[in-house]
Amino acid sequence: MSKRIEVSDLNVYYGSFLAVEDVSLTIEPRSVTAFIGPSGCGKSTFLRTLNRMHEVIPGARVEGEVRIDGDNLYGPGVDPVLVRRQVGMVFQRPNPFPTMSIKENVLAGVKLNNRSISKSDADALVEKSLRGANLWNEVKDRLDKPGSGLSGGQQQRLCIARATAVSPDILLMDEPCSALDPISTLAIEDLIEDLKKEYTIVIVTHNMQQASRVSDKTAFFNIAGTGKPGKLIEYDQTATIFTQPSVQATEDYVSGRFG
Repeated sequence: MSKRIEVSDLNVYYGSFLAVEDVSLTIEPRSVTAFIGPSGCGKSTFLRTLNRMHEVIPGARVEGEVRIDGDNLYGPGVDPVLVRRQVGMVFQRPNPFPTMSIKENVLAGVKLNNRSISKSDADALVEKSLRGANLWNEVKDRLDKPGSGLSGGQQQRLCIARATAVSPDILLMDEPCSALDPISTLAIEDLIEDLKKEYTIVIVTHNMQQASRVSDKTAFFNIAGTGKPGKLIEYDQTATIFTQPSVQATEDYVSGRFG
């Protein structure tokens, strides 16, 4: 079940430094939303607030609300571990656990959540997750080999399989293709298109063509200068952001005049 995300008046801090200021937006279920903007404008920081990964950094904190189908992730007594189970994360660099086999990598999150699972259920889940990540046919004969032996693009799809194996509602992807070659990038983009049938997906990307290809809506973040907070400048249908943005800074960025 994919879920709606509603962010209200969100401020994100590192210690006393305000990194992202006053963001409010709603992300619809079963859609792909892209965050774009120049380096250092807070888009990855903001992404990490959507599953409470931001606060693992010492001194980091958040003010405001992030609601998933009405439930505030930052409400009193909410367990961040449960939040991260509901909201999966795929990072910029593929990070399969190097000592684990392909199969163990897929099951890592499930085991971490202390779910006991029979061998037949585990085998079925591994196949389902790898098929979902469009990787099954490439690895089905070497499930017991190390995940680190795969190519970069395969490793990233393995990480997506690992993220979906715990049945999250939402998938966050922080520049998932920036370390990959064009063929692997295309494979991940095709996969994102498939995954949005089941998940709400939010992706940070530096690649404008990618944002225009994979996303339904695009949020443009910008920063007034070093030491200033990142801000959400414009958020709209992707086609609108790239062809008829309402803010000049958005137009300057998407047309390549800065960034």
